[in-house]
Amino acid sequence: MSASSDPILEIADDLYALPLADFTPARDALVKEHKADKDLASSIKALRKPSVAAWVVNLLVRRDPDQVDQLLAVGAALRDAQENLDATQLREFTKQRRQLTASVTTAARRMAREEGLKTTQAVADQVEATLTAAMLEPDAGRAVRSGLLVTSLEATGLGDLDLGGAVALPKALGFSAKARPAAAPDPTQRPQLHVVPDPDADAKARAAADERIAEARGVLTEAEKEHRSARRAVEKLQARTLQLQAEIAELRSQIAALEEEVEEVDDELGEAEAVQAEAEDAVEEAKAEVEAARAARGRLP
Repeated sequence: MSASSDPILEIADDLYALPLADFTPARDALVKEHKADKDLASSIKALRKPSVAAWVVNLLVRRDPDQVDQLLAVGAALRDAQENLDATQLREFTKQRRQLTASVTTAARRMAREEGLKTTQAVADQVEATLTAAMLEPDAGRAVRSGLLVTSLEATGLGDLDLGGAVALPKALGFSAKARPAAAPDPTQRPQLHVVPDPDADAKARAAADERIAEARGVLTEAEKEHRSARRAVEKLQARTLQLQAEIAELRSQIAALEEEVEEVDDELGEAEAVQAEAEDAVEEAKAEVEAARAARGRLP
């Protein structure tokens, strides 16, 4: 859904992208700005300030939407594969999910620190719980991707998550926050130390800095492209691994059932062979009795 298709979504998208300390004064200013439209002003006034953990997740969604999309895609693949996993594989699935959410949480904390906000361990735990919920439940994933969270999320994977008060407004579900990469830092202006001042030193320094920025951006673009490609490959291979593990588990189950059936047939075969041997002995005894009866009959006058 595009933010421009709905004024309140467009306003909320911009508002929840602000530094946490700027949220309330910016919201109040927007209410005054749109006071002519009472319904819109009322909707803006109802937008709640996000918790610290929710703000960090919203920041992550805007700074690195590709990473969030990959996390949600892996979550969907793991949910599809989970139904066929045995206890051991479920433990491995949980371990992989925790490793992924921990890694993304670390990245989110770094982004927050770059924005001047140092997160506590308690906040980091809430961020990780929110990312876990996004992997476990599709609706939680949509709430996270909206970038309009106002509280952290926590889910068990049983579909019991209530998102009523978790997002800024109900229509946030299905909305995707606009990507907002961090602004490139201004080139550091260092004093030029010359015995004889160079009148063109400032211009040369700016040109060199601009050239360095352009080169760095080119390298960054290629690196990000390769990174996204590598993440997609990892996601596909993780999903394929889980699928193969599920198929192996099914085949092992079938083999175990067949081996059990072979043992039962072997037991029945042994019993049948014993009965056959007894029957053969009885036949031989009967034949001998017939011959003896015939011989006795032949001796009669």
